[in-house]
Amino acid sequence: MIVDLHMHSTASDGSLGPDVLMQRVKEAGIDLVALTDHDCIDGLEQAAATARQLGVRWVSGVEMSAQWFGHTLHILGYGFDPTAPALTDALANVREGRWSRARQIGERLAGKRMPGGFEGAVAVQQAAGGDVSQPPGRPHFAEWMVQAGHVRDHGEAFRKWLGAGKLGDIRQHWPTVVEVVEQLRAAGGMAVIAHPWHYGLTRSKLRALLREFASAGGRGIEVVNGKQPVDQVAYLGKLAVEFGFLASCGSDFHSPDSPWTSLGQMTAMPVDCEPVWENRLFSS
Repeated sequence: MIVDLHMHSTASDGSLGPDVLMQRVKEAGIDLVALTDHDCIDGLEQAAATARQLGVRWVSGVEMSAQWFGHTLHILGYGFDPTAPALTDALANVREGRWSRARQIGERLAGKRMPGGFEGAVAVQQAAGGDVSQPPGRPHFAEWMVQAGHVRDHGEAFRKWLGAGKLGDIRQHWPTVVEVVEQLRAAGGMAVIAHPWHYGLTRSKLRALLREFASAGGRGIEVVNGKQPVDQVAYLGKLAVEFGFLASCGSDFHSPDSPWTSLGQMTAMPVDCEPVWENRLFSS
């Protein structure tokens, strides 16, 4: 069975609409899917309808931002009720913060002789068929910078201007890890830490995070994120077993132009891990 529980549509910073994305999922031979847009569930209804029409097993998903001792983390939520006020209210608050952050990025770029960034990012998002009620993300700013001739490609945009620690890396006041876990549980879902290796935590800090996450009611970690190196997957698999976490996997797909995050193509899950999709929330 091919499982992909981490991908993005135009409802956040992906390049494909929810329905088109699910058609690609079907073509990729994926059996079980979750759409996990950033702090947004607007694409779920359309994606779910298309997936079910195509005969693909579906579970509700989202990727929520959280803070932990100065680090910005991402928490994947699965199997929740998309209409639950505990979740919809929390996401509405985050959306307002994301709009503010997008405007600040535009202002900072203007201060570096790159005016019109905010408007340009919105236009890029709109041209791609994105949900204009959602704020543009850094990938939209990167595309605008390429189109405006400020950088050669997206990689340069992130290396020089938008990546971690750069001008466009504006720290929003995200909810805490504990708060996000509580919001997902109140909506009937489960919380899973996305790509734990990506945060640059030392092994001791990663263990401290996992202990707090487990204490808060977190249920799993994303052991496999795309074509992740085997040694990283093996280490995360050991941590999942040690802490009693369920193990998830996902391509983290954003665009067909990113071959390293192809739909359904991931490093193999360690055999001693208990897959997250064996939980009752994935039985519908």
